[in-house]
Amino acid sequence: MSTMRTVKVDGEARYDICIGPNLLGDSALFAHALRGRHALIVSDGNVAPIYADRVEATLRTARPTMTISCFVIPPGEQEKTMARFCQALDALAGLGATRDATVIALGGGVVGDLAGFAAACWMRGIDVVQLPTTLLAMVDSSVGGKTAVDLPAGKNLVGAFHPPRAVIADTASLRTLPERELRAGLAEVVKYGAIFDAEFLTWLEHHAEALLAGDDAALSEAIARSCLYKAEVVSRDPYEHGERALLNFGHTFGHAIEAEQGYAGTGSAALNHGEAVAVGMVLAARLSAAMGIAHATDTHRLQALLQRFGLPTVIPAGLDPEALLARMRLDKKAEAAGLRFVLWERAGLAKIVSGVPDERVLAVLRER
Repeated sequence: MSTMRTVKVDGEARYDICIGPNLLGDSALFAHALRGRHALIVSDGNVAPIYADRVEATLRTARPTMTISCFVIPPGEQEKTMARFCQALDALAGLGATRDATVIALGGGVVGDLAGFAAACWMRGIDVVQLPTTLLAMVDSSVGGKTAVDLPAGKNLVGAFHPPRAVIADTASLRTLPERELRAGLAEVVKYGAIFDAEFLTWLEHHAEALLAGDDAALSEAIARSCLYKAEVVSRDPYEHGERALLNFGHTFGHAIEAEQGYAGTGSAALNHGEAVAVGMVLAARLSAAMGIAHATDTHRLQALLQRFGLPTVIPAGLDPEALLARMRLDKKAEAAGLRFVLWERAGLAKIVSGVPDERVLAVLRER
């Protein structure tokens, strides 16, 4: 009996999120997602040596006459640049990719964002199939069609909405994931409970040890539930004109931290994306309490759960609150009337709050 679970994303662009072990070798699944004669596998230096040959073999089984090439970037957020994006376009040109070509995004969020943006721009848009290999990418960046690269001024400032043709999340790939990256992915899992479902937060509290131990059943359940929450929102609001913005809980603070630290690479002491979001969610919860929107007891609960997952919950030392505030003013979620944040009224119930005064934000950033 198959252990694959499927979450359907409806709306303008319909596609399936397939979740289960050993899916990178499922040629029938790949055949269903492929439409043309060319495929470019985009990956990074950590993932490609482990999985690229397997994916290429699966593609050749699915489509024996397909022309396939591979474009590999160094790992790390600091590689999600316009220069790497242009190199990906050059790789598509070298492949001779036509309008029915497919970009295969094999890796974490950096690869998924970069590959998806290249697919969005090549000949004004070709298919991308997301093959996320990190927990964070499985539950967040691979779903919904947000693609982008970073600029020195800020994170994800250049990009496009480009929904994937399919998302194939092979949970077996999580067995090769470094512990730090697994924990970072759990931050985004916690986010779904924080903004949509307090009962899911309770489930995470009860299954924290199993998730950290890499239990297949617990991880599959967490991934499927997270994807279901996101799929429901994306189906209703594909271009983030309304409720989809709730998915940015913790991200305004988190992106500012990432940008101010310079998008440091793998192995750096700087926070990665999931870690920065964990800090950002606690800051958003504290801002909610400071503005009288929520009770501090919910903040304490959220902070305790994130700490159980081994995630940071305070701003790294050495970051200037004024500099972080300046980063937030350039954030995509800022408005002419002032800063806009996703805050919460309580666990499981988030809201968008516009025109938050700078002094309120600075007060939270200055707290230690």
